[in-house]
Amino acid sequence: MPLEAINYLMIALGVLVIAGSYLGMYLEKSVDGVFALFISPVTLIGAYVWIIFAVLYRPKTKKTQTD
Repeated sequence: MPLEAINYLMIALGVLVIAGSYLGMYLEKSVDGVFALFISPVTLIGAYVWIIFAVLYRPKTKKTQTD
């Protein structure tokens, strides 16, 4: 399986942050507002980078020793 459960959880977290950021801009209803100009761009870029990281993330496999 290419992606594991942790990958899907990380992607879901990124999507929630993106949705929350756009929702915050919608609720502010001001193009010149603090949220639209400063907070939202940072959270959007961070969430998109997080989703890329979540797709590429591979958990470390546990190695078992055989004696």
